[in-house]
Amino acid sequence: MSVWEDVVGQEPVVAQLQAAAQAARTAAEVRGVGHSVPASLPAANSLATSHAWLVTGPPGSGRSVAARAFAAALQCTGDVPGCGRCKPCRDVMRGTHPDVIRLATERLIITMEEAKELIGEAQRRPWTGRWRVILVEDADRMAERTTNVLLKSIEEPPPQTVWILCTPSADDVLPTIRSRCRLVTLRVPAPDAVAKLLVRRDGADPEFAARAARASQSHIGLARHLALDEGAWERRRRLLLSPVSLRSVGDAVLAAADLVDNAEAESKATTAERDARERSELLRALGIETDAKVPPAIRAQVRQLEEDQKRRAKRARTDVLDRAMIDLLSFYRDVLVTQMGADVERVNVDLSDTVDQVAHSTTPAQSLARIAAIEECRERLRTSAAPLLALEALMVQLRPQA
Repeated sequence: MSVWEDVVGQEPVVAQLQAAAQAARTAAEVRGVGHSVPASLPAANSLATSHAWLVTGPPGSGRSVAARAFAAALQCTGDVPGCGRCKPCRDVMRGTHPDVIRLATERLIITMEEAKELIGEAQRRPWTGRWRVILVEDADRMAERTTNVLLKSIEEPPPQTVWILCTPSADDVLPTIRSRCRLVTLRVPAPDAVAKLLVRRDGADPEFAARAARASQSHIGLARHLALDEGAWERRRRLLLSPVSLRSVGDAVLAAADLVDNAEAESKATTAERDARERSELLRALGIETDAKVPPAIRAQVRQLEEDQKRRAKRARTDVLDRAMIDLLSFYRDVLVTQMGADVERVNVDLSDTVDQVAHSTTPAQSLARIAAIEECRERLRTSAAPLLALEALMVQLRPQA
């Protein structure tokens, strides 16, 4: 199976990246690029492929998947770059290739220390492959001063180093970085393409996969979550019906608290097992039994792990809440298009009766105000604002007007 199989609905992008990988291979073979490059030879990638790529696309479009597939195609030794069958392709897709360095932060930001480590990795010669590929999946999570640290390495990398940065939009990185990268723009895939991927890759029921793809607005990760999590549909349904049933400010406050509690529970469910495993592995590496008291001399290492886990849990909670905001936006989008009489398919076809009810009892101006309130809440949740306060303010604005 080709490495491009999971890059769904992105045919122009796949063709672009395949051509670049083939050109890079041809140039490397002509110049004998392998484990080392004679200083007298020009940079192999200067003639065949850009030394830095910026892969952009809306959330859920498959940026990381496309970037990883491109990295595999660059390392591929099969007949066609990205064959998916050779050992380099399999290693890259499994995340075990020694010459593909991947950074996908689980924190709210990429730290300066992580950026400097990437620069060090970029200076190394490839161990087994033709290229040293540095893949940053969350480049939009770098502060400006952190991005500036990478600028020199991205502008003038070693001859066999390729940078691949992933962001939702080209505007999410500094102009100085953007101008030094070759831009690849992914589009929102068609719901049918996402549904077929869920059926083929995850074994989802075709009808259920189609509903999930539409409800997620073709966000591949969210569609998979809805298609495979039995309780996800019911939680989503309760969320979308909650604002409609609010009758007072007190109800709004309680609904906000319930939403935060659910986000906390879901994020803990996804991180608790991993946290326990990481702690156990650290203690074992330090020669301490899991249940034994940690000696003072090594408590700093354990505290560092705990701090990292707290940051990861915070991002997981933020991601759950952001997903809830996207679902609410889809509901009021359906309400608005109904009010405007637009010939557009609904996202929430399973809640058509409720959408009609809200559309007929409110005005387009009210729907636009609610959509704006949700977007404002999303922005607050991305900052240091207290989630409960942000959601309380939102629910008060969403409650039906007397």
